[in-house]
Amino acid sequence: MAGRKLSSTYTRNEQCIIGCDLTYAVYMIGGRWKLLILNKLSHKPLRFSELKKEFSYMSDRMLTLQLKALEQDGLVKRTVYAEVPPRVEYALTEIALELGPIMEQLSQWGKKQRRQTAAG
Repeated sequence: MAGRKLSSTYTRNEQCIIGCDLTYAVYMIGGRWKLLILNKLSHKPLRFSELKKEFSYMSDRMLTLQLKALEQDGLVKRTVYAEVPPRVEYALTEIALELGPIMEQLSQWGKKQRRQTAAG
């Protein structure tokens, strides 16, 4: 099987992610659901069922995929407790906690822009 062409869009995107700190950061938290999950976990650790109640409009599969991606990126820690029935909690890692003030600023910026757009 042939390798990926060096001129492919995917290859250029990978190079941007590797070469640009801002793009790398946005890649880690980007997507439709990651910021929502991080924001919800910023208050306290939650079980899968609690997250599912918060995001009832998201499929179980999508929530699982997003949690796995956040875990692989080192933003979420998954803790399994040896109990019957098994209990699993998701919590933010130290590096994800650093995002708190940034997410708050972004939220305030979004609030301001939404008001200006609505008034405009």
